[in-house]
Amino acid sequence: MSEAPHAVSGHKTLTQAVKIIIAVIMLFIYLFPFVLVLVNSLKTKVAIVKTPLLLADPKGPQWVNYQNAVEEMDFVRAFGNSLFVVGLSVVLLMLFSSMAAWLFVRYNKWISSRLSFSAMLASMIVPFQVVMIPLIAIYGAQLHLQNYRMTMVFMNLGFGVSMCTFMCHGFIKGNIPRALEEAARIDGAGYHRTFFSIVLPLLKPILSTISILQILNYWNDYLLPSMIFTRKQFYTLPLAIRTFYGEFSSDYGNIMAGLTLSVAPVIIVYLILQKHVIGGIVAGAVK
Repeated sequence: MSEAPHAVSGHKTLTQAVKIIIAVIMLFIYLFPFVLVLVNSLKTKVAIVKTPLLLADPKGPQWVNYQNAVEEMDFVRAFGNSLFVVGLSVVLLMLFSSMAAWLFVRYNKWISSRLSFSAMLASMIVPFQVVMIPLIAIYGAQLHLQNYRMTMVFMNLGFGVSMCTFMCHGFIKGNIPRALEEAARIDGAGYHRTFFSIVLPLLKPILSTISILQILNYWNDYLLPSMIFTRKQFYTLPLAIRTFYGEFSSDYGNIMAGLTLSVAPVIIVYLILQKHVIGGIVAGAVK
């Protein structure tokens, strides 16, 4: 009889140890690429090619790589372009997605509302590669809207609004009672004030989740900006890093330094919003 508690305790300890080992392995898998980029950003091209896993360059840290990255890729301009495109895209996406989701939830008895929501969900299954060539043919050859940052913003909005509306729809349906809105209406609040004063503040967890996911997506996007921006003055950071790639050789030290500078802002934003991201995912999953 007395051996049973010890057996249960031993089983729990073993389970906990296995979980810790798995967590450490997963942490290593996710952190190793970033550490490798960070280490190689301070090494010469020869050292990177010969010993990419060596933690330090025998000649010492090559801080000149960061100087070259800032100057040659025009980092300040590229950072400003990325910040403008990503920031405006995410703000507009959260605003329009939350408004659309609220209308779809509260007016779901309307046939037009249900059909519109179904059409929006159906658009999520269409791969970007299917519309890529027609899109560029229309925007570039016919409308001449290439090399405009607002073109990129509206494209991000068009491709992201379906998923974000779907996420807000589930959150509103499961976590925001209609009684709060009815109480606001009794107090004399109109539709706009009800949404911006009652509904929108309650959407903070899911909007934080959407924002960090879309920031990561837009900040690291290379394919769509490469088709929209053909002039260097409009390059975002992923496009600016391309300047270090030559036809026959590439300067890996400068590339690694550019990658480090590009990924640092995203990591900072994630560290700031990670609590809200986790809270939004949990709140959206539990009704």
